[in-house]
Amino acid sequence: MTSLPARTPGAKKLGLVIDLDTCVGCHACAVNCKEWNMSGHSAPLTDYHAYEADPDGVWFNRVHTYEAGPSAGQSSRTVHFPRSCLHCETPDCVTVCPTGASYKRAEDGIVLVDHDLCIGCQLCAWACPYGARELDEADGVMKKCTLCIDRIYNENLPEHERVPACVATCPTNARHFGDLGDPDSAVSRLVAARGGYDLMPEMGYRPVNKYLPPRPRTPVDAPAPPPAEAGENRLLRWVDRLLSR
Repeated sequence: MTSLPARTPGAKKLGLVIDLDTCVGCHACAVNCKEWNMSGHSAPLTDYHAYEADPDGVWFNRVHTYEAGPSAGQSSRTVHFPRSCLHCETPDCVTVCPTGASYKRAEDGIVLVDHDLCIGCQLCAWACPYGARELDEADGVMKKCTLCIDRIYNENLPEHERVPACVATCPTNARHFGDLGDPDSAVSRLVAARGGYDLMPEMGYRPVNKYLPPRPRTPVDAPAPPPAEAGENRLLRWVDRLLSR
């Protein structure tokens, strides 16, 4: 079995903060993740039956959509929920690995898989309650989000581009990347201000990635239309409503 590294005070905990209030479920994060990692650290990401009725494949980032709240009425809302590896502080996916292929880096907390050691036994996938591990059947090994480790440390890129591909491409800025081990970092302040939370904290895995809850909706009462004046032309009223949309 694989041991976790000793936690050094002040060490980095790189991770993501995902804003469920602004995510629109466009899947740009998933697509750009797939595109970048087709030739990156864990490449390739195999596709199965891509042009048939039931396509499937290896995806590090998936977006699920739910209806939250009552089934009807103004209090119900659609929530788009991106899901990927949470780079937990105490991940059982690491400790159950019989070969040491699954490991957690001491210097930044990123959880990775050494494909040269992985035997595809899938114990890590069974231990992960978040469904973050995927078996690449073509390569016979487990694969998962790497936080784009080959991108965030790439000195050939401008500094502002050294973020995971999913963060770089999000059109609504719903994804944020940084050091969650630093209480003064931008992501840590965002979590504190918005009440960011762990996914399934009862499991005790202590995910590094955090989710920001949707903001409560402000009820808006539509103003009553003004009474029609006597003799007012109905056609003009209709045109006015049409142009005011």
